[in-house]
Amino acid sequence: MMRLSSSFPGSLGANALRLLPPLTASLLGAVLLTWFVSPLHADDTGIAEVDTPHMSPHDTRDYRTLALDNGLSVLLVSDPEADKAAASMNVSVGSAQDPDDLAGLAHFLEHMLFLGTEPFPEADAYQSYISRHGGNHNAFTAPSDTNYFFDIEPEALPGALDRFSQFFISPLFNADQLASERSIVHSEYQARLRDEGRRQLDVVNQRLNPDNPTTRFAVGSRETLADRPEGEPSLRERVIEFYEQYYDANVMNLALVGPQPLDELEGLVQERFVEIADRGLEPPTIDEPLVLDDSLPQALEVQSLRDSREMRFQFAIDDPRDEYRTKPADFLANLLGHEGDGSLLATLREAGLADGLSAGVSRGDGNQALFTVTVSLTPSGAEALDTIQASLFEAIALIDEKGLEEWRYDEQASLAEQQFTFQQHGAPLQSAMRLAMNLAYYPREDVHYAAYRMDAFDAERISEYLAALRPDNLLRIYSGPDVEGEEISPWFDAPYRVEQPAEWAEAEPLSGLALPDPNPFIAEDLTLLEEQDDVPYPLIEGNSFSLWYQAHAGFNTPKVEWRFSLQHPQATRSARDAALTRLLAGWLDDSLNEAFYPARLAGQRFESYAHSRGMTLSFSGWRDRQELLMRQALSQLIEGEISDAGVERVRYRLEREWRNAPQAALHQQAYRTLGEALIRPQWSTSALLEAVRELEADDLRDFRRRFLDELRIEAMVVGNLPAELAEREARMVADALRPQLGESDIPRLEPLRASQLAPLHPDTERQESLVLRYLQGHDRSLDSQARLAVIAQLIDTPFYTRLRTEEQLGYIVNAGYSPLLDAPGVALVVQSPETDSATIGERIDAFLDDFETRLETLEDDDIAAYRQSVRDRLLTRDTSLGALTNRQWQALAYGDTDFDRRERLAARVMEVSADELREVWPSLRREAVVDVTFDPGDEASDVANASEELEPLPLPDD
Repeated sequence: MMRLSSSFPGSLGANALRLLPPLTASLLGAVLLTWFVSPLHADDTGIAEVDTPHMSPHDTRDYRTLALDNGLSVLLVSDPEADKAAASMNVSVGSAQDPDDLAGLAHFLEHMLFLGTEPFPEADAYQSYISRHGGNHNAFTAPSDTNYFFDIEPEALPGALDRFSQFFISPLFNADQLASERSIVHSEYQARLRDEGRRQLDVVNQRLNPDNPTTRFAVGSRETLADRPEGEPSLRERVIEFYEQYYDANVMNLALVGPQPLDELEGLVQERFVEIADRGLEPPTIDEPLVLDDSLPQALEVQSLRDSREMRFQFAIDDPRDEYRTKPADFLANLLGHEGDGSLLATLREAGLADGLSAGVSRGDGNQALFTVTVSLTPSGAEALDTIQASLFEAIALIDEKGLEEWRYDEQASLAEQQFTFQQHGAPLQSAMRLAMNLAYYPREDVHYAAYRMDAFDAERISEYLAALRPDNLLRIYSGPDVEGEEISPWFDAPYRVEQPAEWAEAEPLSGLALPDPNPFIAEDLTLLEEQDDVPYPLIEGNSFSLWYQAHAGFNTPKVEWRFSLQHPQATRSARDAALTRLLAGWLDDSLNEAFYPARLAGQRFESYAHSRGMTLSFSGWRDRQELLMRQALSQLIEGEISDAGVERVRYRLEREWRNAPQAALHQQAYRTLGEALIRPQWSTSALLEAVRELEADDLRDFRRRFLDELRIEAMVVGNLPAELAEREARMVADALRPQLGESDIPRLEPLRASQLAPLHPDTERQESLVLRYLQGHDRSLDSQARLAVIAQLIDTPFYTRLRTEEQLGYIVNAGYSPLLDAPGVALVVQSPETDSATIGERIDAFLDDFETRLETLEDDDIAAYRQSVRDRLLTRDTSLGALTNRQWQALAYGDTDFDRRERLAARVMEVSADELREVWPSLRREAVVDVTFDPGDEASDVANASEELEPLPLPDD
């Protein structure tokens, strides 16, 4: 695949959950639109310029860019349909600016800005305001950028901006918070120690130019952020010095998205952000090369903790960021990352050496970058590294000889133009973050479509980049569990060894490489239809096959989303059946990879995925040419050859996934353990791993026959297509698969009542401690769901502030509403590198005791904002056709055939009283409680045995 480029490697978040979009999607586009310039308003005090950027012709939002007198660049987006407002401030300063003696200072500063300002001195003033008004907030630090962002209910935007803007005007850098926040940064560092990407990055940084500041340790720790020696400026003074040296309006870019008119948004910015200091700064530049001329070629081998093998080929190139108008490096990445017939990946897959490949630009610092080809290896591939390398250079030579053709460039450009013209913007927060970062790197007129723009085919420039992809300019990195290192990386303790070969070993490349043919899946009919239904309705009704249909034109795109649930009564009856269902879905995707890769490039996507009742076939993309994809997928499912090699490849991927499960983040493993205990049927990864190891191609062939012989199909289609076409394509599927079973033949997932369960321990290899406290509701009624959702909203910020900010128990601290299917529950989780689970449990108990005292005094007016926040979250607007379809599909799975359950739940939330919360709290606190706990050395629980006698949680009466 062609990897989407990012200029933010190694980003570091202020809070436990991070949202890290790429700088821009590296899709290619040639869209030439009109550039508008608006006159300044007469009363625009503090505003130097007002412009409007280029927009898609189908974009219904309004845009305005501003340049304030103090140097701040601003992009305003008015979206009357938005149900959230969002802001993102991108500061063009990051960890590359850390002083030599204070690694992690930029990241530490990011944390400190959240902890009080002159008008709002409380440490949680900003966070609690955002939470009360249904919002989210976070930040991240990257080498050259620090990004702060939030979303919130639109009517609360002025108050949020009051607090947010002061980060950049009057932060307090509270002295009494320094030590505690340093501990939080250290906990974040500890939580990342087993992250494979960071371990490999730590090794690679040792082999790049040490004078390039992007190669330094960036997270920070207690040691690197220790108190300064006597006689030197204190840590707080150094933080303030860094802030004043690097932060000013000229290096900041603000994006604001909301339903308010542009003039109102402009007023909100003008009133609050003109006071940011103008120190005359410019964004720092990096002049030291990333790679020294005499340091290549190099071969690195890095020990991985996971059972996973990977090869990276990295070539030093000029950073292509400023060439976004022509995208020469992306053109090459598209060809090298292609997965169709004759591609490098297809050839490696056929030889049994690889099961994945991506290509793209990484580590860009404005001066240099690395062109990277990443190959996911099979065990056989790990024994044939020189053959893989020779095949890569053979593919590069083929591109040089025959690939620099203008029609290939034009094809990529036309596909990007389609994507730009009919783009779906996503949530306001996603838009704000993407646009704020784009403001930092592209001219204001290009801020919205720089990622898609491609003006002209420049064969000479492409050839220059291609010339850099040569053996003597190669950094080759192999990572695998079999590596025995001679050195240990300094920050993430990764064993590695280095070789600097005079010449690479000779090897014979694989045969069969070819360049892609013209793409046959490019849509031609992009007519927008006007049909619109409020909710899905049954277009085909039958016991063994049903189709729910919703015409939708609200996203201004001629795309369609299909879901076909192929349900089988024994899909997860045993661990073996569950593994076979996963194997069948994986085989179908894998066997179509080469054939469907051009379709993915053309905007068509197919995915098959297994679930507890069978497997789902998902088709997403343009209405035109979608039927071609559907026919081919059906033919493959019914009569495609199940080869020994194909089954071995998919089985290896599943084995790798399940073997590596104990290496996942500890809190994620805790939630999985909770699901295994309280949802039936559910199989542990160890049981699935044991089952899949015994499966061969003959087993899958037999299972496919049995699976297709006993089917019920439930289908849904949502999008820009007429009912006649929907019915015709759906009947094509039904006629091909011939379902015969009824709804009563298919078992359903059941949530179980949590009663008298001893503490459960996840099956993990992590070395941290954890408590996940789960408080389950009495039943599955709307009343229970509404009450627990409001309680969770009340607990959220106080729990985080007390256990993370004040008591410094760990980096991963979270409390929130966590339903299992439609069974309501509140989850409180703390993961710590230093505090044992018994102590964590005591602190959670103390918090809940105090919350109970607080609950006794609450009045209905006290919970009004929290109810409103829950309601707004429930009714969040769908921001893409896929999101709408997934929500309706999930509603159908829960039996909500009126598609109004969330509206009914939201209405019930607004009726919840303080007395109801006091009534439900005693049983919630003490009767149906599950603790998932872990300390290093704990033995994994037999979850299946522990939950065997649990009864189903009662069904709702509503």
